[in-house]
Amino acid sequence: MSTATGMGPAAGGSTATGASTAAGAPGPADRAALPSAARVVVKVGSSSLTDARGHLDRERLTALVDVLAARRAAGGQVVLVSSGAIASALGPLGLPGRPRDLATQQAAASVGQGLLVADYARAFAAHGLRVGQVLLTADDTVRRTHHRNASRALERLLALGVVPVINENDAVATQEIRFGDNDRLAALVSHLVRADALVLLTDVDGLHTGPPGRPGSVRIPLVRGLEDVAGVDVSARGSAVGTGGMVTKLDSVAIATASGVPVVLTAAANAAGALAGDDVGTFFAATGRRTSVRLLWLAHAARTRGRLLLDEGAARAVRDRGTSLLPAGVTRVEGDFDAGDPVEIVGPDGVVLARGLVAYDVAEVPPLLGRSTSDLRAELGPGYDRELVHRDDLVLVGRTTLLP
Repeated sequence: MSTATGMGPAAGGSTATGASTAAGAPGPADRAALPSAARVVVKVGSSSLTDARGHLDRERLTALVDVLAARRAAGGQVVLVSSGAIASALGPLGLPGRPRDLATQQAAASVGQGLLVADYARAFAAHGLRVGQVLLTADDTVRRTHHRNASRALERLLALGVVPVINENDAVATQEIRFGDNDRLAALVSHLVRADALVLLTDVDGLHTGPPGRPGSVRIPLVRGLEDVAGVDVSARGSAVGTGGMVTKLDSVAIATASGVPVVLTAAANAAGALAGDDVGTFFAATGRRTSVRLLWLAHAARTRGRLLLDEGAARAVRDRGTSLLPAGVTRVEGDFDAGDPVEIVGPDGVVLARGLVAYDVAEVPPLLGRSTSDLRAELGPGYDRELVHRDDLVLVGRTTLLP
């Protein structure tokens, strides 16, 4: 991994001297390690950057930039995932609130993205720092060449001392290809850049035992695993200017922590304290180890094109023994896919067990179902005795949410 040395912030170079957590190793296990984390992804939601009318509040934006610039001055690298493009355009376009139809959302995003990054550029320039805008869609993590390009671009920006400002490319994204919210995007980016931690800034001061403000509801300072949030009520919806609520934040937390990246969820006003390791918000410890980016996008970002339904024996083999998926254990095929496309692998109870890259076109699969590889080789010849999904192209998905 690239880390820049030798150039100060005023010259555009990074002052970060520490490397990000090594591949395979999880990030910091507790808050105490956050001040020394070499690379942090910070996500801020629209509600934390807007005023009571839903318009961009430049004082709030500047306050956040001051915190992030201080982190850079202390030697850390920062990747900023920022919502707020559509909110930035509401005033200039004379819109009363967030548009409901996709076309107007895309138009507002097109106008607002430039306005938002210009505000960030001015605020960071006051600290001698440059920013670089990076707009992503789901295809940029699903298509391998796209995601390799995104990874290289982000690494180079960081090596040059630039602060990447990332947003979903709402101006071209459709419902079919969008991430859905920047919380999930931030979780995927934190893995893409091998960050040491992810900080989610929102309009509440952390995860609570119930909706904030309800009598008896208290902040949960630490979550070590799924059992710590069993029964927590996270039904409250997001703000009028944002797209996510606590449900989407916990989904993104699950993605990040399962891939070795710890998360702090807190209010934007607590950004400095969160980066300093103070007892603010909720700290979610990493529950898994870093995996390949390819398997991460397959588990969390890939848009599947079909389903393979298994019998009980094949389901056990895939789930418990980590085997490849052979035609003999498949009872039915659904969808329209080509060889190499991502598909869902489903047990006899209808529960999705895994995702994988299928080795055949959909038209080739039905004659293979329920048959052994030796029979297929004898009747159809070499090549038809290969796996439907090889174990190296398969990832168990299990539960991808922290919700009970």
